[in-house]
Amino acid sequence: MSQPFYYGGQAVMEGVMMRGRNSMAVAVRAPDGRIVVYEQQLEPGPVLRRVRSVPFVRGAVVLWDTLKLGMQALMFSANVGLQEEDGAANAAAAVGEEPRGMAGPMLWATVAISVLFSIGLFFVLPLAAIHFLDRWIADAWLSNLLEGIIRLGILIGYMALIARFEDIRRVFAYHGAEHKTINAYEAELPVDVANVRPQRLEHVRCGTGFLLIVVLLSIFVFMLLGRPPIFWRVVSRIVLVPVIAALAYEVIRFGAAHAGNAIVKVILAPGLALQRITTREPDDEMLHVAIAAFKSVLATDAVISRVELSSIVSVDQTGRPLSLPPLGVPLVADGG
Repeated sequence: MSQPFYYGGQAVMEGVMMRGRNSMAVAVRAPDGRIVVYEQQLEPGPVLRRVRSVPFVRGAVVLWDTLKLGMQALMFSANVGLQEEDGAANAAAAVGEEPRGMAGPMLWATVAISVLFSIGLFFVLPLAAIHFLDRWIADAWLSNLLEGIIRLGILIGYMALIARFEDIRRVFAYHGAEHKTINAYEAELPVDVANVRPQRLEHVRCGTGFLLIVVLLSIFVFMLLGRPPIFWRVVSRIVLVPVIAALAYEVIRFGAAHAGNAIVKVILAPGLALQRITTREPDDEMLHVAIAAFKSVLATDAVISRVELSSIVSVDQTGRPLSLPPLGVPLVADGG
């Protein structure tokens, strides 16, 4: 019996990216009111194909692949948003041509810089803070515990800080739209606005919960190392991040498969609670965008028919972005 496939995605600027078995689709609300959709076939490399079913190995590789796709989606949404500033010339580039900046060395460099920034902020900075305080802390166990508390505080504080910006609040609302759409599908309901709207904002496989699990697991992992010289502590905070991420991935995957278990619910509860910071209630226009992205990958995976999808968007499998009708035109067929 084949394992169930877990659909996922992320919010982008004025839009949503959804990932399926065979493709990822990004739907973005353009400044002129249209929904622009870009769909790209997924062609996993040989390493990902080999390790995707290997527990405690697949997590780090899948995370890197997810970061790469997420950055592609963000670049596409930024290109669409530039229409507002650059006018018709850029609109043609965003809507009629293959998206700019979707691949190549610049993409890999951007992902690498993002990873290094995250490691520096959430792992090296807390260590620097606790190293300053270590002169007053005699116990290595307590030192690592306080470092973990500082790391958790930075994570929550960072999320709360960026949530104060209007543009980020809109991204968080699209994040909510992504969750609601997947929740409706996993509840075996028709994926339309009427069924998506009342769904929960939280989702057990959310990246927010994943980050929290990474932070909590890091406390226990680093406690095992004691308190070696500062050089080796810094090295450990860098090189062990993939290991901790792989462990966190397995926790999230296990939680998704056993979400109804009482003990699992308790374990996942803090991550669900933290999502109250990173999600907002979306409006119906945002739900339309999330549904367009989701149904694009469903059609490519043959979960729904291309005829059903054609009532929402004409998807070009060559990878070129296409436009949906302006606001006010129904995007979802009755019952769809």
